[in-house]
Amino acid sequence: MASASNNKKAAPSLLAIIMPGFLVAATGVGAGDLATASFTGSQLGVAILWAVVVGGLLKFVLTEGLARWQLATGQTLLEGVALRLGKVTGLFFLPYLLLWSFFVGSALISACGITLHAMFPVFDDVSTGKWVFGIASSMSGLLLVLIGGFALFEKVMALSVGVMFITVVLMAGLLWPGADVVLTGLFVPSIPDAQGAGVTWTLALIGGVGGTLTILCYGYWIREKGRVQEKDIVICRIDLAVGYSMTVLFGLAMVIIGSTIEIEGRGANLLIVLAEKLEEPLGIYGRWLFLVGAFSAIFSSLLGVWQAVPYLFADVWRLFVQSSPGLDSSSNVVDISSSKPYQWFLIALAVIPIVGLFISFKEVQKLYAVIGAMFIPMLAVVLLILNGRRAWVGAFVNKPITIMALLAALVFFGVMAGLKWFG
Repeated sequence: MASASNNKKAAPSLLAIIMPGFLVAATGVGAGDLATASFTGSQLGVAILWAVVVGGLLKFVLTEGLARWQLATGQTLLEGVALRLGKVTGLFFLPYLLLWSFFVGSALISACGITLHAMFPVFDDVSTGKWVFGIASSMSGLLLVLIGGFALFEKVMALSVGVMFITVVLMAGLLWPGADVVLTGLFVPSIPDAQGAGVTWTLALIGGVGGTLTILCYGYWIREKGRVQEKDIVICRIDLAVGYSMTVLFGLAMVIIGSTIEIEGRGANLLIVLAEKLEEPLGIYGRWLFLVGAFSAIFSSLLGVWQAVPYLFADVWRLFVQSSPGLDSSSNVVDISSSKPYQWFLIALAVIPIVGLFISFKEVQKLYAVIGAMFIPMLAVVLLILNGRRAWVGAFVNKPITIMALLAALVFFGVMAGLKWFG
């Protein structure tokens, strides 16, 4: 009886299996992704739905490659880079991580503030509402991570993912343009001209699906779940398939929603314009439904970044600054999350980007866009190298189809980074 009870207790639930994929989906969908998908839908219509699927597939290949490396070697990707490619790589990655953290943190805090002010306009001045609600959101995320640990983080993220997914998909259903139109957009690839900007917006849509730097966080989340054996790759592929399927469905829904109206604007402000436009066909309930879904998506992204990106900094600090050896592959990441570098960076991440609420980013938006676009081709190159040698990963070596997909990601996102640099 006791043995059966223990076995039952040990069996993971479906939610436990797919939770890391949920975390990838929630963290990878931020305000910029919502705005890009809805604006692209407004400009190009549902003919561009196929691009969302392509973006999701490319991010799946990249994240699955990261999982294969970690399960085959017992090393995080950053450990592999330090040990196999040399510690000089840290000289490039650390400044990148710091810049990315500041700009993304500022964007998420601002987006939370703007969205909450649209829901609860208790301040006469929009800027005041953005500051108050944005700072409150950042501090709430900080407290949830510091006090609740990974267990509470999982619960809050699961709730946020459920709310954002249900509300946005429901809205897409209410604004459904017709099965024939949607199926054509999915399976008959085309790029409307849109006054010469069709290709640019298509590239932005593909690149915006599923996050950038947050892909690396997946390796720490699967360690939290105790996945350290090669056989765990099957579970990882399942939860990544679920997570990126949700990301793709969410992106499709946003394109459909955007295709129903004409919108103008940029960033999080575009989401508010979209909510106001949706009030015309769906009434005040439609506006509220969209804002609740948008805030759930943005806050879950903020919470995911606050919880996981400090892992990256602590690992970089340990590997490239302190030159400490890697963790025991059988351990989880408790040692990292309780370390001073993790906790100090978490606090800095929640506080320093608040400065972004008070200054203009007109001159640095291009830099932010470029550093975001540059990460994916760099990751593709690293996975081609690390997973390309059987002596390092054994049977987990890249297969020909994976190599082709990684090369496609390298070329595509390399072109995208170039367009952002010279555009």
